[in-house]
Amino acid sequence: MRKGVLLVNLGSPDSPSVPDVRRYLREFLMDGRVLDVNWLTRFCVVHFAILPRRPKHSAEAYQKIWSPAGSPLVVTSQNVQARLQPRVAVPVELAMRYQHPSIPQAVSRLADKGVDEVLLIPLFPHYAMSSYETAVERVKEVARALAPQMRVQVQPPFYADADYIAALVASAQEHLGRPYDHLLFSFHGIPERQVRKSDPTGAHCLAAPDCCKTPSPAHATCYRAQCFKTTAEFVRTAGVPEGKYSVAFQSRLGRTPWLTPYTDYELPRLAQTGVRKLLVICPSFVADCLETIEEIGLRGRESFLSAGGTEFALIPCLNEHPLWLEALENMVVRFAPQAAAARRPA
Repeated sequence: MRKGVLLVNLGSPDSPSVPDVRRYLREFLMDGRVLDVNWLTRFCVVHFAILPRRPKHSAEAYQKIWSPAGSPLVVTSQNVQARLQPRVAVPVELAMRYQHPSIPQAVSRLADKGVDEVLLIPLFPHYAMSSYETAVERVKEVARALAPQMRVQVQPPFYADADYIAALVASAQEHLGRPYDHLLFSFHGIPERQVRKSDPTGAHCLAAPDCCKTPSPAHATCYRAQCFKTTAEFVRTAGVPEGKYSVAFQSRLGRTPWLTPYTDYELPRLAQTGVRKLLVICPSFVADCLETIEEIGLRGRESFLSAGGTEFALIPCLNEHPLWLEALENMVVRFAPQAAAARRPA
């Protein structure tokens, strides 16, 4: 069988214009795994409550981070694909779950190259129905329609993978080597109901305050437990002292309960409790994007400094870090040992 690799990230508008942002938000929010309510309710919420106003505000935010080359998320992902390809002897394609480059385009390119077994690497370290799961299901759906002969093998969430943790720690090393008071791990938030929906036992997740510390089969698909595991592995590997770090969740939408504590509440609270030099890392993102650059790096910084903090540093995402490329390469080689033939000397 001819093997290939498909990297999939979330996506971005094609431009920071209001029409393109509206088109992106419509596709994103009409996904039943993102806004997981019945179709009629979802349609009304998206088209009558969100799309009339939010695209303008989101477009203004995208304009602050847009580069001459395009969306930071897409450009960085394309660079990762380009740098990974020479390291492995199998075709590597890139797609976004929403907008472009699209999953149908990427699957068709792989099929045109004779690929009939593909390793899908969702570029989300943690399992969530609104990111990892929707990317996996969409790729499988497209493959069935466009390339029925193509087998799809899925890379499991790599939230505690030693290569991922090593890359994450290395990417933060320069900042950790300077004086700081506190390190905040800010993960993308998800609604509490989605945590419960992803619980195969139906009785473990969020049923008790210490549920993430109690071993359970639910942890295989529990976003919250996996975020805490990433944090624990990071602080152990990096040697971050107990009491000098905490976890929060960002980017909530709507009024229903999301995972807490909320990052936008924690930033001023930390400043008010005496934290003056703050580091923030966003491990659920492998590439810098609107949520890291604008939400945390601009608005979050202003919130912390306005509340009394004096120094704020956002640790960049993995982006094109050499150890992140090595982690991806190792995933590919485990899937296709013959891919190691193209490995370049370290």
